[in-house]
Amino acid sequence: MTNTSTPLPLGALAPKTGTKPPCAVSYAPARSSACNHLQKEPNALMTFATLRRAALGASLFSLLLPLAATAQSAGFSPQNPPVTPGVTVLLEDPAFFPLVEGKRAGLITNPTGVDARLRSTVDLLHDNPAVTLAALFGPEHGVRGDAYAGDKVDDTTDPKTGVPVYSLYGATRRPKPEWLENLDVMIYDIQDIGSSSYTYIYTMAYAMEACGEAGIPFLVLDRPNPVGADYIDGPVINTEEYSTFVGLYNIAYMYGMTPGETAMMFNADYNTTKCELTVVPMNGYHRSMRQWDTGLPFVPTSTHIPHAETSFFYSLTGIMGEIRNGLNIGVGYTLPFETIAAPWIDREQLTDALNAKNLPGIHFRPISYKPKYAAYKDEMCHGVQIFISDYKAVRPVTAQIHIIETLQKLYPGEGVFTDARAQGSLFDEVLGTDSIRQRILAGETADAIIASYQDRVKEFEKTRSKHLIYD
Repeated sequence: MTNTSTPLPLGALAPKTGTKPPCAVSYAPARSSACNHLQKEPNALMTFATLRRAALGASLFSLLLPLAATAQSAGFSPQNPPVTPGVTVLLEDPAFFPLVEGKRAGLITNPTGVDARLRSTVDLLHDNPAVTLAALFGPEHGVRGDAYAGDKVDDTTDPKTGVPVYSLYGATRRPKPEWLENLDVMIYDIQDIGSSSYTYIYTMAYAMEACGEAGIPFLVLDRPNPVGADYIDGPVINTEEYSTFVGLYNIAYMYGMTPGETAMMFNADYNTTKCELTVVPMNGYHRSMRQWDTGLPFVPTSTHIPHAETSFFYSLTGIMGEIRNGLNIGVGYTLPFETIAAPWIDREQLTDALNAKNLPGIHFRPISYKPKYAAYKDEMCHGVQIFISDYKAVRPVTAQIHIIETLQKLYPGEGVFTDARAQGSLFDEVLGTDSIRQRILAGETADAIIASYQDRVKEFEKTRSKHLIYD
C-alpha cells in the first residue's frame, strides 16, 4: 500500500486557464474563517436573499446573511483555487501520472468527479491519449447522476464516450471478477459529504476488496470533506447490531475524514481483503476548511444535496427523515433537509422549545408548507426551518439528537420513534444501533444519550488518527 501524506506546494497544479464567473463571494487563498475576506456584490446577495431567505425576520436575517451567503454562493475559483483536487494532481504531476500512463483504467465516479473548471474526470481520462479508459463503474445514482436515491443502476454504455458502464448499485454492489480482467488500475473519484450513511464510501470499500482479490492497484483521487475534516460528531456504528450499506463499519456518523483518508483507514483496519492502495492527495487542503474555503465547485452529490451547505443539514435532519411518513424534513419542498415539519406540529411551540436549547451554531424559525412529494405529500405541514449561523461551531448530529428529544417530549402521542414506526425504515440502521431511539422513548435526556457513546467515539478517534494526511 502506498500512503501519500505530503501535500504538494500551494497552487503548483492550478489550472492555467478559465474565466471567473460573477459571484457573491470572492475567496482569498488563506483566511481564518468562512466569513473573512469576503467581497460582496449587492445584486448577487439580494438575489440570494430574495430566493432563499425572504421570510426571515430582520434581526436574525442580519445575523445569518453573511455566513449563509458564503455557503450558498455558486462562485468558485477556476483559475487559481486554494485547493487542487486529486484528479488534477494525478494528470499534471509527474510523480503521479505514471500510475495511469499507458494503462487500461477503470473509473468509479459520478457527476461530482470534476476538476476546478468543471471538466469531468470521465472526459479528462477518456481524452488523454496516454490513458485508456476501459470501463466505468456506477455507484448509487449512476455515473451520470440520472438515477433516483435507492433506485437500481443498470449496466449500460456511456453515451458520450462509448465506454461500458458496470453498475455497483444494482444486482451486485461489488465489481465482478470478469469486469476487472482487462484492467491495469482502478480509480475512484467521488465527492462525499462526510456522513457514514452516505453509500459512496461503501462502494469504495467493496471495490477495494475486489481489486485486492484481483491484484489490481487502487487509486483514490482525493477531495475535500465539505463539512470539514477537523471534528467527529455522532455515535459510532455498532456492527454487532447493524452492518448495512448505510453503515458498514464501526465509524462515527460524521467521521471527519476525506475520501482518501477513509480509504486508508478501511484498507488497514476494516476491509477483509487488502489492496494496493495509493491516495493521490489534494494540493493546499487543510482539515478545518469547509467547501467554500477550497475555491472548488460543488456539484450536487445526489438529488437532495444541491449545495455544499446541504451536507451539514443532511446530518442535522436526515436520521429523522428515515422514518417514513413520520416527519417531513424539506424533501419534496424547496429546502431539502432544512426543515422539520408535520401536520400535527405546533410550529410556534417547537420553534420556542428548540431555540431555548441554545444549540451551538443553529437557529430556528416557524414555517408552514405543502411538500409536493415524500412525507405528507400535498398536506399542509407546520414546523421549523433551520438556519446555520456558525459552520465551525455547529455539530449536526448532536443537535439532531436534541431535536429528537424535544419532538418526543412535545408530541409523544404521535409515536414517531416507536418500534412500530421504525420497522421498515432505516432509522436504527443509519445510527448503527436502536439504543438511541429506545433511550429517547424511555425519557432519557439528549445530554445523557450523547455522553453514553463517548467512549466508543474515543476509540474510533484512535483508529482515525492513524490515517490523517492533512494538517
